[in-house]
Amino acid sequence: MSQPLATPVLGQLFTEARTHNGWQDRPVSDDTLRQLYDLVKMGPTSANCGPARFVFVRTAEGKAKLEPCLSSGNRDKTLSAPVTVIVAYDETFYERLPELFPHGDARSWFTSSPELAHETAFRNSSMQAAYLILAARALGLDTGPMSGFDPDKVNETFFAGTPWKVNLLINLGHGDPTRLYGRLPRLDFDDACRLA
Repeated sequence: MSQPLATPVLGQLFTEARTHNGWQDRPVSDDTLRQLYDLVKMGPTSANCGPARFVFVRTAEGKAKLEPCLSSGNRDKTLSAPVTVIVAYDETFYERLPELFPHGDARSWFTSSPELAHETAFRNSSMQAAYLILAARALGLDTGPMSGFDPDKVNETFFAGTPWKVNLLINLGHGDPTRLYGRLPRLDFDDACRLA
């Protein structure tokens, strides 16, 4: 763990990787999705709470359910993606803490504070979404994370009667390089960072 990754690996994960808007007609297998989750679940979360829940929408029926939830600007690229991941969070994630964090009574931290539970679920599921992006890139896949959907419709369509709530969507597959936009700028260190 103490050796820096080689430059080509950093390129695949960060500097050369892109957000994709178009997709090749190449499937992503269920085995690959399982491998992807097995990497994602190893990323750190607060008290090992792992609140993210993932729905891998990959069938025509699933896409038909998702379509009415999408903004017009995201419809075509999402329907053409081999997989769209609905990244959600479990509002009652803390019920699994006796299993996931047996060192102490972490469940009580959240049952006594709905605000802390929501903040923790949303923050940590957002981190897990980022892990999913990097894990996908590590497996040779491309991603297209996005907002641009109606969260109430997603929750009603996919999560009615459950404590799961949508956070964001991530299109997943093999990107079409001809559909990429030009690389956008990023803030320099001095614009975004302070040393204290």
